[in-house]
Amino acid sequence: MNTADVAVAVVGGGPAGLMAAEVLAQAGCAVTVYDRMPSVGRKLLMAGRGGLNLTHSEPIEPFLARYGAAAGWLAPAIDAFPPQAVVAWAQGLGQTTFVGSSGRVFPKALKASPLLRAWLARLQGLGVAFRPRHDWTGWDAKGQLGFTTPQGKIAVAPDATVLALGGASWPKLGSNGAWASVLGKAGVAVVPLQPANAGFDVAWSDILRDRFAGEPLKGVAITFGRVRVRGEAMVTRHGLEGGAIYALSAALREAIAKDGSARLWIDLRPDAGADLLAAKIALQPASQSTANRLRKALHLTPLETNLLRESHGKDLPADPAAMATAIKGAPLTLTAMRPIDRAISTAGGVALSAVDEDLMLLARPGVFVAGEMLDWEAPTGGYLLQASFATGAAAARGVLRRLGVS
Repeated sequence: MNTADVAVAVVGGGPAGLMAAEVLAQAGCAVTVYDRMPSVGRKLLMAGRGGLNLTHSEPIEPFLARYGAAAGWLAPAIDAFPPQAVVAWAQGLGQTTFVGSSGRVFPKALKASPLLRAWLARLQGLGVAFRPRHDWTGWDAKGQLGFTTPQGKIAVAPDATVLALGGASWPKLGSNGAWASVLGKAGVAVVPLQPANAGFDVAWSDILRDRFAGEPLKGVAITFGRVRVRGEAMVTRHGLEGGAIYALSAALREAIAKDGSARLWIDLRPDAGADLLAAKIALQPASQSTANRLRKALHLTPLETNLLRESHGKDLPADPAAMATAIKGAPLTLTAMRPIDRAISTAGGVALSAVDEDLMLLARPGVFVAGEMLDWEAPTGGYLLQASFATGAAAARGVLRRLGVS
């Protein structure tokens, strides 16, 4: 088929949709991107507030393991568009990158707006058309894509479609998950959407909630089950959030769903053993208050001391060895996950059984799915954008193969 005669609709102007549009337009297809918001790339801009973590530099085997049960079927897409390709792509847009101390990859600008501007300019140069304020409603009786627009309802009949509508987190940025019911009615198996990379509720005392909400726990190690994660956590009025919590969020969510709560353990001084901590505490006069002994011996912050009281009771042990043991393992009970609209990303989505190896819907031939619409999840750290870019490119290649475009 002559590419000039191929019209492809990309529904959703996030990272996955824009990547699909780029691959298709570079192959010569006539691409139109539809988005329900007034402008595209809004979630990418939100990610830019944290520096725009594009991908991660760790070796590919542990990298893929971050995707859990989805690693096997995501691997071909990520192998075809690996982290190195993301870096080269960003540099091609004039955005040089660097690897942070944690192995995360960022643009040197540490924001998304320069990259997004360059990306949209490239897409427009390739002839990609953009249709903002077009809210996809499904298919009509003729199989055409239906949209609600400010001018009324319209229907379009492209040669192929890529759906990249995101999950259901941050709905004010465009991804509201409304597509799940549309696809369900069309016979597509959809795993229920759940929050991922979100905070959890803890029944804090009034003192801790009122005095310390918004303060971080830095350099801690958090253990749940057999998994131990180093990083930071943020105390909120509701409970805990932050990178170390997000890395455990899938397991914590499942445990709460099964048992009604989940208990994790926080090591406030993971670089020192209990014996060393006890020895340092023992050097402080027993006549001093517990808070002063811990502050002088181990530089515990007021938040950390109060966290110990939350975990071990108001009256902390005076014995240095017992105090050290408490510092090495402060238990906290999590009672619920924060709502999906407060999550960074979403778990669940279009089931693997509902698509073929090219990410085409079996129930809707010619319709492909990419990004967070698919049933996968990963922690923060560059893995979310990486899989969104890679599945967007993979869906686009699937379109080209189906239409016989080389």
